[in-house]
Amino acid sequence: MTKTKKAPRRIVALGFPGVQILDLVGPIEAFTAANQWIDDGDGYEVELCAETKDPIRVSSGLELIPERNLASVSSSKKPIDTLLVPGGLGTRGVFESSKVIRWIGRTADRSRRVASVCTGAFLLAKAGLLGGRRATTHWDSCELLARLFPSIEVDPDPIYVRDGSVYTSAGVTAGIDLALALIEEDHGRDVSLQVARNLVMFLKRPGGQSQFSAQLSTQFAEADELRDLQQFIQENPGKDLRVEALARRVAMSPRHFARVFRAEVGETPARYVEAVRVESARRHLEDSDEPLERVARVCGFGSSLTMKRSFLRQIHVGPAEYRGRFRRGSAVSVGESIYKRDRRSDR
Repeated sequence: MTKTKKAPRRIVALGFPGVQILDLVGPIEAFTAANQWIDDGDGYEVELCAETKDPIRVSSGLELIPERNLASVSSSKKPIDTLLVPGGLGTRGVFESSKVIRWIGRTADRSRRVASVCTGAFLLAKAGLLGGRRATTHWDSCELLARLFPSIEVDPDPIYVRDGSVYTSAGVTAGIDLALALIEEDHGRDVSLQVARNLVMFLKRPGGQSQFSAQLSTQFAEADELRDLQQFIQENPGKDLRVEALARRVAMSPRHFARVFRAEVGETPARYVEAVRVESARRHLEDSDEPLERVARVCGFGSSLTMKRSFLRQIHVGPAEYRGRFRRGSAVSVGESIYKRDRRSDR
C-alpha cells in the first residue's frame, strides 16, 4: 500500500516597511531548518507576504522582496497552518492601516494558529485577536499594550505565552524561542532540539522563562573590581556571598561596599545574589532530577525552604512546580507557560 505523502505546513509571514528583521527572519530560519529532520513532507513552507510585492525596507535598512501580496494570500484556497506577525518600529504604520488590520483578522480566522513576535502583538490586538486573552510583548512595550487594550491580560515577564490558538512573544530573539516551541508541538522535542543546535542556540528556553536574566535585569558596574565581582557571583552561586565576604574581595568595608554596589548595579548585593542563585537553580531544575535539597545546597540557598521562598519572591512559583512544568522531557509542552490559565478553548 502506497503511503500518502503529507503536505507541508504553510507559514504565512507578514512583512511591512520598518519591520524588525530578526523578528521575521529568526522564526523563518527555524521553520525552514526543521525540514532537515522531518520526513514524509510534513515540514514547513514559508511565504513572506506584504501589502504589495514591492521590496520592503526593514528597520536596519536592508530590503526584502515579498513572495506574495495580501490579496493573493486572501484569494488562495490553500490552508494556512500559522500566521506570523512580527514587530518593529514599522508596526506604528501598520497599526493605522485599516486594510492590513482587517487582513490580519480575516487571515487569522482561516489559520490553525496565530503567532506574534515583539510589538506584533499590537497588531493582533488591533485586529481583535487578544481581547480576554493573556499575552506578552517586548518588555518595554507591555505597559503601553495594557493601557491601549485593557481587556488583555498583559504579562511582561515570559518569553512567550500561549492562550488557545494565539501565541505572543517578547522581543527579537524570543521569536526564535517561540518558533522552536511551535516546532516541538508539531514534531516533538528531538526535532526542536536539532533545530536549536543547528542555529547554535545557547539554550532552548521554555516560555515561562523570564525575559530578564540576572544579568539583564540589572546593569554591569563601571568599576572593574565590581564588574569582576559580578562575574565571580555568576560563576560561584554556591559560595559564601554574604555582604561581608563580597566586601572583602574588593577590599571595602561592608557598609561602603553595599552603598557602592547599589549605586553601580542598581540593586542591593543581597537581591542580586538571590537573583543569580534562582537563575542557577532554574537551570538545575530544568536539566536534572537532583533532589531539591541538593539543588538548594549547590546553588547556595542552604535549604529547600530558603530556595522556595526566593523562588516565590523572584518568579512567583515554587521550585517543585517549576520543575514539573519545565524539566526537560516533561509531559507539559515547552510552549506552556507557568502562569497559563484555562481561559478559553482554541479559536
